[in-house]
Amino acid sequence: MTQHETDIVVVGAGPVGLFAVFEAGMLRMRCHVVDALDVAGGQCVALYPEKPIYDIPAYPRIDAQDLVERLTEQAAPFAPTYHLGEQVTAFEPSGDGLVVTTSKGTAIRARALLIAAGCGAFGPNRPPIPGIERHEGKGVQYLVRRRDDLRGKRVVIAGGGDSAVDWAISLAEVAASVQVVHRRPKFRAAAESAARLEALAKEGRIELVVPYQLAELEADGDRLTGVVVATLDGARKTLPADVLLPFFGLAMELGPIAGWGLALERNLIRVDPATLATNVARVFAVGDIVAYPGKLKLILSGFAEAAMAAHAMHHLVHPGAALHFEYSTTTGVPGRF
Repeated sequence: MTQHETDIVVVGAGPVGLFAVFEAGMLRMRCHVVDALDVAGGQCVALYPEKPIYDIPAYPRIDAQDLVERLTEQAAPFAPTYHLGEQVTAFEPSGDGLVVTTSKGTAIRARALLIAAGCGAFGPNRPPIPGIERHEGKGVQYLVRRRDDLRGKRVVIAGGGDSAVDWAISLAEVAASVQVVHRRPKFRAAAESAARLEALAKEGRIELVVPYQLAELEADGDRLTGVVVATLDGARKTLPADVLLPFFGLAMELGPIAGWGLALERNLIRVDPATLATNVARVFAVGDIVAYPGKLKLILSGFAEAAMAAHAMHHLVHPGAALHFEYSTTTGVPGRF
């Protein structure tokens, strides 16, 4: 077992977890960050790296990947240690702190644990197509990391929500063809996006395949060649395809967090809104995974919670030390410690 020692273990390397590293660093607290994904960024990077975000202060528009890169750069002066591709499986009290263990046998002794795990563990809702697992990563994709990867490809998108509609609009600029399969003519996306989709369909840049649903896949060896769709009446047809993008939402679950004895409310962690403390000693939580009266699931709300939690954890990391609130314009960014 690999052993480490730090001040705070942050569970989750999404935007809120990364900003928590910065806020902790400003108070001279070291962090180790654990995330089940193999890259920092959380859902922003895993699900929509090239999609714009409009409600980050001072950025009228910023792509999710760019936001993560800037947050990583902001945290860098405090030299956090990242344990990526690992999942925190358990923790137990130990003296004046906790020992956190991961799925890869890493043990981290810390004074406090901060859960910034977004919506918890997540994975795609697979469409009920026989043998679809054989084609995942070889033509079937549940997310788009880079739009240019699909340049010149024949793309079939399945779904009627925001992800399906937004990616259809975006990929119409680069793909050889885009066909959108949905079981009803009405889409559930934002009205402006749905109108744009209809306009592109009228221009012949997108084909709307409605009312159909996925039935099976056709392939030449490992190479996807077509997607068979069917109506409820049994009419079938094959759509030529190099790539299938099924956007049927995500299956969210707390994973190991559910067994940690935390007070839960509708599968979220209940916290004290003043300190972000949970009902378990030395364990705090921030971001979309928490519940309290008036909670807003916004990145900027998570940023504020990260700052409040850092101040609340200070007395655990530096017992007896006075904490005087100071602005960053006064203190600057502390050197490495």
